[in-house]
Amino acid sequence: MNKKIKQWILSTDNSWTAFILRLTLGLVLFPHAAQKLFGWFDGPGLQGEIAYMTSHVNLPMFLAVSAIAVECLGTFFILLGFLTRLTSIAIFFLFIGMMVVDHAAHGFFMNWFGKMPAGAEGFEYHLLVLGICLALILQGGGRYALDKLWGSKS
Repeated sequence: MNKKIKQWILSTDNSWTAFILRLTLGLVLFPHAAQKLFGWFDGPGLQGEIAYMTSHVNLPMFLAVSAIAVECLGTFFILLGFLTRLTSIAIFFLFIGMMVVDHAAHGFFMNWFGKMPAGAEGFEYHLLVLGICLALILQGGGRYALDKLWGSKS
């Protein structure tokens, strides 16, 4: 890998802001990842999520599995500050895809008052994730990020 690209991927500072954004994103994504992987928090589990994504959202199996992997692995990578910029880019594009393919049709708002059909949610939550991802892409993982430790050894 080009040294300049590797340096950009792993560079960060001791910013509390990036650390707080990273923790916020990871903690918000974690329950969703746990729903998909383990069926926790009344989630469908891995098989149920794959079935939903291939039948309801009509994604090919490869894309469904890739999307689940990005969200689930990305959650842990973000929490650890491991490959923060690359992970943020992957999550950013995943959430763009979620908005376009599934959520934009339901409007802006989440289904706070239960007026939409079950499972129908708008894209306001997704915009917050996109904003946090953009900040992490620009700034890196900040304080306590594994990127800082790994990057300083190169």
